[in-house]
Amino acid sequence: MHSKASGDIETIGRAVLAYAEGRLKLDPVPLDNPLTPTELLGRVGQTITPEGITGKTAFDLFTDVLAPACLSVDHPRFLSFIPCAPTPAAAMFDLVVGASSVYAGSWLEGSGAVFAENQALRWIADLVGLPAAAGGNFVPGGTIGNLSALVAARHTARANATGSRPYRVAATFGAHSSVRSACEVMDAELVGVPLDADLRLTGPALRKVLEDNGPETFFAVVATAGTTNLGIVDDLASVAEVCRELGIWFHVDGAYGGAGLAAPSVRGLFDGVEHCDSFIVDPHKWLFAPFDCCALLYRDPELARAAHTQHAAYLDVLNDSGAWNPTDYSIGLTRRARGLPFWFSLAMHGTNAYTEAIERTLTVSRFAAEEIRRRPELELVRDPDLSVVGFRRLGWGPDDYQEWSDRLLHEEFAFVVPTKHEGEVLTRFAIVNPMTSEDDITAILDTMV
Repeated sequence: MHSKASGDIETIGRAVLAYAEGRLKLDPVPLDNPLTPTELLGRVGQTITPEGITGKTAFDLFTDVLAPACLSVDHPRFLSFIPCAPTPAAAMFDLVVGASSVYAGSWLEGSGAVFAENQALRWIADLVGLPAAAGGNFVPGGTIGNLSALVAARHTARANATGSRPYRVAATFGAHSSVRSACEVMDAELVGVPLDADLRLTGPALRKVLEDNGPETFFAVVATAGTTNLGIVDDLASVAEVCRELGIWFHVDGAYGGAGLAAPSVRGLFDGVEHCDSFIVDPHKWLFAPFDCCALLYRDPELARAAHTQHAAYLDVLNDSGAWNPTDYSIGLTRRARGLPFWFSLAMHGTNAYTEAIERTLTVSRFAAEEIRRRPELELVRDPDLSVVGFRRLGWGPDDYQEWSDRLLHEEFAFVVPTKHEGEVLTRFAIVNPMTSEDDITAILDTMV
């Protein structure tokens, strides 16, 4: 494309690199603040025009107006949802991936990229305890990861069924919302399993639900290794035992908490995960990669390949080759090399550095729990398993939490939103950024006095 409005690509290239380098050097990054559509239209105007507005104008609008209207998820006081705090190495390498025009859906077209991604996947598989034959790929996020794993589970169960076609999934109501969404997409029935006193899925409760509803009607059980709301790790060992006994696919959703497998201080919480049939973890959550990146692994990748391989005349050259094609293991055909920034950072820094960074966030999380216990106006919901700390401000109602949250964001001081637990409005810290400090926690808690 060579229109006169395209601008000098070298000039824009230098501006992009300078912006990226400058952004990564900010310490801390600005939290920033959202704007309304009316405010943005007034400041930006119409950018899509027949003649174009030139690259410099478009880039200036982004840097001066659009970017500051997006919250910095890597800010050390962004503690809502599950943040993203990529290493500078991973963020910079994302530029390389974009500039390289690599299609990473097949070995034929992207063997180098796929090879590197598979080494990163192998590190995760070893943390889980999966066999040497295990494998998978990097998908956009936990939603697609869970859906892809459940599709493979259903395909496998129905291929082996001797009676009725399995159509059910068992999970707790603490499971991620994407599990329910996946069941709706698949027209599968999600059957809830009661939690124990520690808010976990356990083998005995699972067994009762399966036997009450007919084990043969289930094609998968989903356990969670770190719930999004409170960071709770299910009793994976007892759940795995029931799944093995009844011959039901055991899927572990570790989208957030799976990174804890690399931390010796909490590794024991994951005992039993090594028996899973499929597993996900999002490196863009607690493994310091940029959006969007979910590692999806299967104990037996051939079962996933049977479920996901797409067939068409123009794909025969790929399907008949016998090569490792990532698109054979998940929903979707078109695929960027989204695992490469994670691979690059992991290769550059080494796995020990990742362990140290995760342990650092756990140290800050434990400090936050102790600081909450120390303050008479605050109360912990439960002792944190991982790095999500749920707590209440005694005497506050929903409006108080919302007003407090809005004020912190308006002042660009912190981003901490309300949540609900068993119908009660309270709040939580999700600490996955190694740059979040004890001082940050204290400063935020001081605003609740």
